[in-house]
Amino acid sequence: MTRAQQTISVGLLITSLYLACYLQLIPFSPKIQEEIIPVLPLWTLVSFGSFLLFKLGWGVLTFNDVPAAHAELMKEIDMARDDLRTKGVDVD
Repeated sequence: MTRAQQTISVGLLITSLYLACYLQLIPFSPKIQEEIIPVLPLWTLVSFGSFLLFKLGWGVLTFNDVPAAHAELMKEIDMARDDLRTKGVDVD
């Protein structure tokens, strides 16, 4: 089973469970049925967005400084400047 098939299968399972709860095929107390079940998709979306935002912030916070990549990039920039100068373009 590929990763896409696995993801689609899990998504369909979760959607089926939610739909069964929303259509009251699975009995819950009236308070849960009327106040919690209808807002579950929004709550899930907000939670997932918060999780992704946290992962992004953590990635930025723990981003390692790579001196070798910086040196290589500066070398490529110098090479590009030299190439443009030979073609008569002012890059300074």
